[in-house]
Amino acid sequence: MPSPLPEHCLSRYVIRVRFCETDLMGIVHYGSYFSYFEAGRVEYMHRRGVEYLEWAKQGLHLPVIEANARYRRSARFDERLVVETRLGEHSRVTVRFDYRILREGADADDYVTEGYTLLACVDDRHVPRRMPEHVLAVLLSPETHPRPIDAA
Repeated sequence: MPSPLPEHCLSRYVIRVRFCETDLMGIVHYGSYFSYFEAGRVEYMHRRGVEYLEWAKQGLHLPVIEANARYRRSARFDERLVVETRLGEHSRVTVRFDYRILREGADADDYVTEGYTLLACVDDRHVPRRMPEHVLAVLLSPETHPRPIDAA
C-alpha cells in the first residue's frame, strides 16, 4: 500500500453550473461531472506550472484510461461548486486523481459527487511508458502558480 500523499497534493477550483450542463429537471446531468473532473485536473496542473502542450510536444501524454463517479446529491443550474482535486496513487506508468465536488460553503462531508480518473503515461504512438521523474515530481509538488479561486 502506498504511503499517504502530502496535503499539498490538493487543489480547489470553483465552477458555476451552466444551463447546458443540466437536464430537463434543471439538475446537473451525470456526464457533466466528468467535465468538472477534467477542469479540476487541468487546474491542478496549471497551479503547479504545467504547460500540458509542452509535455505533448515532448511525446508525453496522459490519457484517461478509467473514470468513476459516485453521486450523492443533486446540483442545479447556476450553483457554484467547488471541485477538489487530489493526487491519489501513482505507479511507474499511471497516476490517479481523486475528486470531490461540493456546493460552495458546504461542509466537507456534505459533498455532491466524488470520483476518480486513472491516467496512463504514453508516448506519441500511445504505447505505455515509464512516467519521467520530473513529471512525477511536478505532480507531487505544492502549488507554485497559485490562482485565486473564482471570486466572481
